[in-house]
Amino acid sequence: MWVTWREAIERALYGEAGFYLHQRPSRHYRTSVGVSPVFAQAILRLLTDVDARLGHPDPLDFVDVGAGDGTLAVGVLSFAPPELAERLRITAVERAPRPEGLTPRIDWAPVAPDRLRGLVIANEWLDNIPLDLAEQTARGPRLVLVDPRTGAERLGPEPDDEDIAWIARWWPLTTPGDRAEIGRTRDQAWAALIGKLERGLAVAADYSHPVDNRPLGGTLTAYREGRTVPPVPDGSCDITAHVALDACAEAGHGAGATGTKLTTQREAMIALGVTGVRPPLHLAHADPRRYLRALARSSEEAELIAPSGLGGFGWLTQEVDLA
Repeated sequence: MWVTWREAIERALYGEAGFYLHQRPSRHYRTSVGVSPVFAQAILRLLTDVDARLGHPDPLDFVDVGAGDGTLAVGVLSFAPPELAERLRITAVERAPRPEGLTPRIDWAPVAPDRLRGLVIANEWLDNIPLDLAEQTARGPRLVLVDPRTGAERLGPEPDDEDIAWIARWWPLTTPGDRAEIGRTRDQAWAALIGKLERGLAVAADYSHPVDNRPLGGTLTAYREGRTVPPVPDGSCDITAHVALDACAEAGHGAGATGTKLTTQREAMIALGVTGVRPPLHLAHADPRRYLRALARSSEEAELIAPSGLGGFGWLTQEVDLA
């Protein structure tokens, strides 16, 4: 049975037997949230800044889109000072069932609420939005079809007019065999999120690439139990593809964003106080236990900002009517 990659990914990840409805991501791959509580502390600093710029509203929204098992939401709530915690309205957005034992202070929902004021974080969410693949031929682009049972591929019909326009603007194809991952579905998902933000800041952190440096063969891949595996959309693994964050940024602007910044996680984390600086060596003699704690933290920070690892993630931040 041959289907488009978009249909295959939707079934594989979110269908009745879908990967994300029956698996927790932390079992299969490592994210910034799982590296260390340092990430939640940095996000709390960002939330505190947004709170001040909004004039300390009550409630103040914190929305974690693609929440996994809720680790980030739990971390932000646990580190927040009492005055801020009392005003927080926290929503974890995830299509998987609510984890057992999750504090009732955190709402669990399949979609983000409407009319938000505060901070929205989408950490490694957009890369799991299903999308179609197109391959250039001598007569123009053709959709790539896949057999969900085996991952075998063949070429299908032309993309529709909107997808052809997206390819021409955001992922130009010139040489037969080159591929584009048509990110229009990601643009739409991000624009819908921005459209719900009355005032505040939205952040997308993900694997990404710019329009002038798209990978010729695409980035579609899969993960299972910590290993990279062939992307067979049968529900047994996570199917992912890098994100054209520049295209998402333009879509967000069209949905009402009033300010945009594209950067890297390394630059964003350093601006939030995550430096990876090792503690001074003399502390090892003066206070060995404190030195070891500080050394462990510096290692965790270094992993979050490593240019060849998590620090290389793209960060798209878009604000809506922030002072």
